[in-house]
Amino acid sequence: MPDTRKGPFKLVTVNTAPDRAKRIIARMIESLSDRYDITHIDNCSSIDQVVAKMQQHQPNILFSASMWSPEEAREIRDIAERERPGIMTHAIPQGLQAEGGPDAIVEYLLENVPPLLDSVEL
Repeated sequence: MPDTRKGPFKLVTVNTAPDRAKRIIARMIESLSDRYDITHIDNCSSIDQVVAKMQQHQPNILFSASMWSPEEAREIRDIAERERPGIMTHAIPQGLQAEGGPDAIVEYLLENVPPLLDSVEL
């Protein structure tokens, strides 16, 4: 039977807590696995790593975590788009992890990622 999931999507995150990013994204990927083929291929622990990771992995999605200010998230997005034109980016709202914990992040991603992925033609 053919795979009817959309993808594959290669995801890079920008998060100063790489282990937490890995756990949260794994929960999102598992929850969406019936509809999307998503692989979390790497994490940038600082903004300085974004250029190298874009060049190394050529991802088609980048998420910036909630510890970044709106200005930092915009800088991350601009770098990603410059290095990988057409990349889908999404900034998790600043403070969401601190206010709601990992469950709030997963819930937020499950609401916001499907429309993002459905908006693209592969």
